[in-house]
Amino acid sequence: MKTEKPYRFIISGGGTGGHIYPALAIANKIKERYADAQILFVGAQGKMEMKKVPEAGYKIIGLWISGFQRRVTIDNLYFPFKVLFSYIAANNIIKRFKPHAVVGVGGYASGPIMLAATKRRIPSLIQEQNSYAGLTNRRLGKKVNKVCVAYDQMERYFPKEKIVLTGNPVRKDILDIAEKREKAFKHFGISGDKKTILVLGGSLGARTINNSISGDLEKIIAAGVQLIWQTGRFYYDEMVGRAKSKDLANIRILEFIKEMDLAYAAADVVISRAGALSISELCLVGKPVVFVPSPNVAEDHQTKNARALLEKHAAVLIKDQVAEKKLVDEALSLLKDEDKQMELSKNIKSLARPNAADDIVDQLIGILN
Repeated sequence: MKTEKPYRFIISGGGTGGHIYPALAIANKIKERYADAQILFVGAQGKMEMKKVPEAGYKIIGLWISGFQRRVTIDNLYFPFKVLFSYIAANNIIKRFKPHAVVGVGGYASGPIMLAATKRRIPSLIQEQNSYAGLTNRRLGKKVNKVCVAYDQMERYFPKEKIVLTGNPVRKDILDIAEKREKAFKHFGISGDKKTILVLGGSLGARTINNSISGDLEKIIAAGVQLIWQTGRFYYDEMVGRAKSKDLANIRILEFIKEMDLAYAAADVVISRAGALSISELCLVGKPVVFVPSPNVAEDHQTKNARALLEKHAAVLIKDQVAEKKLVDEALSLLKDEDKQMELSKNIKSLARPNAADDIVDQLIGILN
């Protein structure tokens, strides 16, 4: 028997942009199909979803939950209480909201809601963004109806019969960037006649990438190429200070890039961390990329993400510990090698899944009916 509309959905999880933006893309796709659907987000108090989700126009409730720290901290003493209180709160949220289905996108807040929902046999689905499944999602995989993944060979972590390869949902504006190339040159005030490197380290920044660029800035300037350099909020002032004595005619140093579609459109080669969301976007835009995986993430999952592309000759990988010596040389070398650029571009684009949000919502409605 079909579920009566309007549908009510809970989407839980967060902590990082890599969890939040796919969650918002799923919510937006649900609203696109079912304008009267009610969507409630559940996140973790004090985390970025508590700001980003209301900005996107959705209601969110925050749970008192955080991860267990690997080092000895006072917060670890509270951990068992946080888990218990969050689970009780999650049960109360489900009782009041009465969702037809729940979606978990990973992160601490996903656990209590998904456990409460599966205990009540509410149709449930999780979306795993990385090639290495997080602990919360691994535990939930046995309990939920479907597991939507972005990489092959995820049966290492989840029951094979529940897995659906959908890819990661990403923002719509990065599709068809080829048409935006001239607009991109004007936006950044750069020339269409010179090659351009785009450097991304996330909204907060990546120290190794920033140090690598600032340390070899003279090489980039001498090569006569253009640089669009997103330093991130933490490093902007420091990097501007280091660069101020240089000839910056072809260099654009930015704290944050809001118009990512234009940044991708302007780029010939991209330098990036290897977070799941960044990889999904880079597959869609089909740009040659040099990944510098962050070593400061759970189970070194960014290296695993990047290696999945390396095995398919779809990217270049430079380890974090050697980046300051090798990164700029590798990027400049790639910029000169048009055959390799074409190979990487073709291979990474073949991995793109532009309909990920649609496919995930198909699965969600499927478990309802």
